Amino acid sequence: MKKLAIITSHPIQYYAPWFRYLAALSDLSIRVFYLWDFGITQKADHGFQQAIQWDIPLLRGYDHEFVPNISSSPGTHHFWGLYNPTLNSRVRAYAPDVVLLMNYNYVSLYQFLASWHDTPILFRGDSHRLVPERGLKAWLRQQWIRQVFRRFDGVLYVGQANYDYFRAHGVPSDRLFFSPHAIDNERFSSEHATAHEQAQQWKQELGIPSHHRVILFAGKLIPKKRPNDLLEAFLEAKLPNTSLLLVGSGALEPELRSRAASHDHVFFAPFQNQSLMPRTYAIADVFVLPSYGGGETWGLAVNEAMCLAKPIIVSNHVGCAIDLVEQGQNGWIFPAGDTGALKRCLQEALSDRNLLIQQGEQSLHKIQHYSYSQVTTGLRQALSQLGILSKPEDEHKLYIQQSYS
Repeated sequence: MKKLAIITSHPIQYYAPWFRYLAALSDLSIRVFYLWDFGITQKADHGFQQAIQWDIPLLRGYDHEFVPNISSSPGTHHFWGLYNPTLNSRVRAYAPDVVLLMNYNYVSLYQFLASWHDTPILFRGDSHRLVPERGLKAWLRQQWIRQVFRRFDGVLYVGQANYDYFRAHGVPSDRLFFSPHAIDNERFSSEHATAHEQAQQWKQELGIPSHHRVILFAGKLIPKKRPNDLLEAFLEAKLPNTSLLLVGSGALEPELRSRAASHDHVFFAPFQNQSLMPRTYAIADVFVLPSYGGGETWGLAVNEAMCLAKPIIVSNHVGCAIDLVEQGQNGWIFPAGDTGALKRCLQEALSDRNLLIQQGEQSLHKIQHYSYSQVTTGLRQALSQLGILSKPEDEHKLYIQQSYS
């Protein structure tokens, strides 16, 4: 059995189920090295502007350890937030055949890259260049990233925009392996019926008229997400029998509440923890992610909404747009920042209830191809090319049939 060391910042609700999936493979042993304990202990989230702790198990079912972090301000919001001097020795004690990095732009990871020569290193990232950067500073940054990427023996990409990003930074195509972004589809799908029952009750509790269709935004109320664009487009669209629900918290919440105060059909709900997210998406007739800029590297909320059979409206700056949203099939894509275009998308989407149902069904069908099985296939292809695994084999033969949810 080959040994894979995975180094990542902290327990993440999207990755922990994948690690459990990997741990159940019969020819691969994994250990996850965490550099921070956010998510399993209550800590302030800079985006949500409140202390949070995820309410689903993030450490069950796979081998892991926390590497001591001596940063004076631990976190992923700055370069020195992950400072773990014993990382190399901890990983070396595990004696892996290969190492997978899920981040690199922190002091501990640069130190690791500079000193690790024991085994091959893989990288999995999700950045894109959908918003081109220009000027000397951008050019220098690009040159630096090109040098960093030369350090990796293989790179896992999550989608088309991410593939283009790696190619633009000099990664050869034969070192790129498709390992798509995925969530725990099984958990969301298994709660489909219950979530819709809960959503009807929640709709009543929020005061949304029972006959109203619901446009949903769920996430951090921060500038890059552009919830203010959605609010403006909704108010201009003047849609009958329709409500807008903004779920989450963040720096823009006071401004949004102030703008919406005089409008009867704009509703707010606070941060919802992971166990409540199926219900959150179930309340919607359409899900909207209007992000602007390069910061929305994928948008895993879109995966979640699609698991609940929801049509999607996204801006063209959202990393997953080109992969997950097919214009006229399961949703709409509009130019980021163009509230007029977003208004027209809303009007078209809400013009036909049957259209929404059909597009939601297309979403559910499409998201089945973005699962932990597909994520693992890309990883196995990379390991095979490196000679660590003999050859890609039938995933079902290698997976031990056990619950990992």
